[in-house]
Amino acid sequence: MENRTATPGVLRLAAAVILGIIIGFILFLIVTLFIGMFNNWMGMNIPVGIDIAENIISAVLLIIFVLGSVAGLCWKVWTTPATVEEEVPQDT
Repeated sequence: MENRTATPGVLRLAAAVILGIIIGFILFLIVTLFIGMFNNWMGMNIPVGIDIAENIISAVLLIIFVLGSVAGLCWKVWTTPATVEEEVPQDT
């Protein structure tokens, strides 16, 4: 049994990037939802919301979540070997 890790396929890396973007957006929406609830509950004025075009802090937060998710999933794809089905010899 060999313990070498093969480089992942392009399709696996592309899937990790796409899934990382989707997960990053979802995490951003969840965090901004909780920050908005905290703002309304405590009466604070934290300038984080879903309006990334008007607020640089929200845009930076979105970029951090997306890049972090993409990097995490690409690392996981890179370190996890692909599942290869072993060929079972057929008895004839």
